[in-house]
Amino acid sequence: MNVLTGDNLKSLIEKQEGLCVSLFMPTHRKGTETQQNQIRYRNLLRKAEEKLLDSDLRPQEIREFLRPAQELVGDVPFWQNQSDGLALYVSPFSFNYFRLPITFEELVIVTDRFHLKPIIPAATADMEFFILAVNQRDVRLIKGFRHSAEEVDLENAPESVADFFRSELLEKEFQYHTRRHPAAFQGAGGKTEDPKDDILRYFKQVDKGIKMILKGSHAPLVFAGVDYLYPIYKEANTYPHLIDKAISGSPEGLTLEELHEQAWPLVEPVFEKEKEEAIRLYKELSGTGRASSDINQIVPAACHGRIDTLFVAVGVQKWGWYNTSTDNVTVQKDATLNSTDLLDFAAIRTMLNGGTVYAVTPDEVPDATAMVAIFRY
Repeated sequence: MNVLTGDNLKSLIEKQEGLCVSLFMPTHRKGTETQQNQIRYRNLLRKAEEKLLDSDLRPQEIREFLRPAQELVGDVPFWQNQSDGLALYVSPFSFNYFRLPITFEELVIVTDRFHLKPIIPAATADMEFFILAVNQRDVRLIKGFRHSAEEVDLENAPESVADFFRSELLEKEFQYHTRRHPAAFQGAGGKTEDPKDDILRYFKQVDKGIKMILKGSHAPLVFAGVDYLYPIYKEANTYPHLIDKAISGSPEGLTLEELHEQAWPLVEPVFEKEKEEAIRLYKELSGTGRASSDINQIVPAACHGRIDTLFVAVGVQKWGWYNTSTDNVTVQKDATLNSTDLLDFAAIRTMLNGGTVYAVTPDEVPDATAMVAIFRY
């Protein structure tokens, strides 16, 4: 598995059976340095074995437990096709890995749940956006995150002009010249005329399908198409989070990765503005009871669904336990098989309860602490 999305992040969040191994390492993309990838990976697997020996597993059980991960050792094509970081998750009943453009510090964690905080920046709702790619052949809706993208099924929207007009003749007529005359429309009699009314009717149907899929969402929507079409789509659009800037030019033939690469610079300022506003609000609410940097307050609040926004430091762990019966939080110095990273725990619970999580570098967390929260009430 390579693409990390919100859906498979949620599957990792779900309670696992038995022990869980979470492994993170930086990787080299190409060149002779790729040989270091396998060496580093072998060393981290040995650390995982050592940690599993502290449990009740016998050596033979450990070998079977880690067998899917061990099979990657010596897989030359796999190691030659890396990104900046590798995240790997193993449990008795699952095995997942993600090659991500994120540089991880070397880390192996063995507890009763997966450690997810390092990969949260790659697939969280606060970084979710959509791309509507339109050309004369089809229309595609793409869901994007900071480091990945996936296609969304447009069940309730016409996928092409032909689907809408139900006429091969009109489909042939709906041709515009994207290079020399992007606004041109070739009529049936060979005469060029403005197709705006037909295109507008078509886009209104597309908009209806988009609204059904994005209902309740606040994610930015980016239009990708020739310049002539964007003003017409803006006229048809009723989704309130369509951004003003579009990807110019026909998207026909562009891959998900290419569309994602062009869309990200357009939506990044939107996310940065939202993050800056959240920091401003945290500072404004500090001392009022609506915000806190106290782990003893934040962890129970995350479990009870009280957190609206959470800033949590990546690369930092706070080990301990949370007692759901008493709401007591116990912090310990080192990890054990039964303890959890309370920062990771709070982040996951906040996400499950519909809150926004910013997993950021330690220096980006307000108040120079490991975690801060804005409460809903």
